[in-house]
Amino acid sequence: MGERNDKFGVILPIVLVSYFLILLNNSLVFTSTVQISRELHMNSVMVAWISNIYALTFGGFLALGARLGDIINRRIILLMGLGIFGIASLLVGLSFNQEMLIGMRAIQGLGGALLAPATLALLMDYYTGPMLTHAIAYYGATAGIGSSLGLIIGGAITSYSSWRNGFFLDVVVVLGLVLFSWKYVRPKEKERRDKQIDWWGTLTSVIGFSSLIYSINGTFLRGTAFTVGVGALVIFIVIESRVAHPLMPLVIFKDNQRASALISRFFMLGSSMSYFFLMPQALQRVFGMTPLMAAIAFLPLTVMQFLVSLRVARLTFRFSNAAVLIAGALVDMAGLALGAWLGIAEGYWLGVALPMILIGIGQGLIMSPLTVAGVAGVADEIAGAASGVVNTFHQIGGAVGLAIVSEASKNIADPS
Repeated sequence: MGERNDKFGVILPIVLVSYFLILLNNSLVFTSTVQISRELHMNSVMVAWISNIYALTFGGFLALGARLGDIINRRIILLMGLGIFGIASLLVGLSFNQEMLIGMRAIQGLGGALLAPATLALLMDYYTGPMLTHAIAYYGATAGIGSSLGLIIGGAITSYSSWRNGFFLDVVVVLGLVLFSWKYVRPKEKERRDKQIDWWGTLTSVIGFSSLIYSINGTFLRGTAFTVGVGALVIFIVIESRVAHPLMPLVIFKDNQRASALISRFFMLGSSMSYFFLMPQALQRVFGMTPLMAAIAFLPLTVMQFLVSLRVARLTFRFSNAAVLIAGALVDMAGLALGAWLGIAEGYWLGVALPMILIGIGQGLIMSPLTVAGVAGVADEIAGAASGVVNTFHQIGGAVGLAIVSEASKNIADPS
């Protein structure tokens, strides 16, 4: 059902706002960690699990969400994802202890697992040719700037009211998206006949990913969790190679470009999410900034990322997707290295803002090409699965990075 004119229509805004909603939630947590930890008496490891549990259920169930979109239709899965996400957001905002907060964040991740692959696959359903390239570029740009923009929104909410209001805002946005999706999103004309779901693949993937993340910063039986995680993922790969209708078709990884893009996305998100988790806390604790000021302090990164993202589609047409991606990775790495070398003790402008400019340029160049490369050349019948894999590597990479950095910094954040 590709659009045949040169206008994107309402589908692209629905997709981009839905995806931004997913990204906004981690940013809401990042700017609110100090306030949440004080209000609910949470240590740094438990605060990290607010994001980790979201990423775990998100990443663990993404492949299932993508598969459901392929065998049912995008509209139903999109609406289901929005419904679950909205209800969970309301309950996150109403949480009265850390157990309820983390539990509702897990359910939010489940809603996101249905929502995210449906959004990217909808682009592939509705657009073709150059329009699809531009639509995916906008999608990738949203992935890049969503977290940064979310920091400012979350910082303003946390500084002038309660962190809870950010999640109540989610509910309002979800209601609007449900109305527009119900009216404008239509299922594909030809649904797939295959209605089978790889439940064993789903079970082993969830156990595998969750156990591996827990083994990094869990509180007990971490060695056992690591063994279980590795074993479950090995079994998952064996199942996917033999089952007739795999949850995650391994053919996706046979293309070197897609495989490289997915691995790059994993490591890129690991470093990026770690940075977005630690820096707002450092700005508040070292410089005494409010959550809003800490978010505004990210403007060198946010503005550069936004400006560069707007030109990525043109750059990829002029040069190549690979060339832009490599350039972005080098600049991003240079920014992170410069920040580590100078250190926050050098002051905001030199130790923080200058590296942020490079990081913003690098990430602005990276996200869209990574998204394009991750779904390039996939067949229509596995478009949802491919988009699910892209988002799985995105979320699991971020979860691994957060787990590592929260474990490494727990004694610094909470000195005994």
